[in-house]
This record gives sequence, structure tokens and C-alpha cells, in this order.
Amino acid sequence: MTTVLLIIHLFVTIALIGIVLIQRSEGGGLGIGSSQGMGSLMGGRGTANLLTRTTAILGTLFFALSLSLALMNRGTVGANRSLLETPASSAPVAPLAPAGPSVPTR
Repeated sequence: MTTVLLIIHLFVTIALIGIVLIQRSEGGGLGIGSSQGMGSLMGGRGTANLLTRTTAILGTLFFALSLSLALMNRGTVGANRSLLETPASSAPVAPLAPAGPSVPTR
């Protein structure tokens, strides 16, 4: 279940980034949806409303998926270990012998 939610979360994140980049900002931004594509289908105001609603929906989905993934992984065993650790590297390491002067025995 966690894997399915994580994959959905990835798609929502990519879509949210794309929608935010398409929107026209005060300074011009990328402004991809301004005069071509959806701009010819809808007026400037209709495109802005559609993109704003889509951003709000994707943002809500992102927030809900983030919370649900955090709550699902809250009680898992080994939650304190790093995501980058592999099972082989999580074994305890033996302490090194103290470095001191070597005394030859006769």
C-alpha cells in the first residue's frame, strides 16, 4: 500500500511542478499557457481560473498524500535508520584496537 501511495505521490508532485511552471506570474514567468495552446481555447481569465483550480487540487492531494505516508510509516521497525543505508551496512562495526607503541616480545 505504501508503494502505491508513493508512486501516486510522485506523479502528483511532477504534475504540480508542471502546472506551477505553466502559470503566468507577475513578472512574466514562463507564461506557456498565455497565447497559444489553451489560450486559444479559452480566454486569459478562463485559463488562469483553470490553472488556479488545478494547482489547488494538486496541492491538496500532495498534502494529503504526504500526511498519509508519514502516518503509515510512523510505527515501522527501524524508522531511525537512514534511507541510504543498506542492510549489509547496518551491521555493527567492531571497535579498533587502541593504537599504542608496539613493544616487541622476546
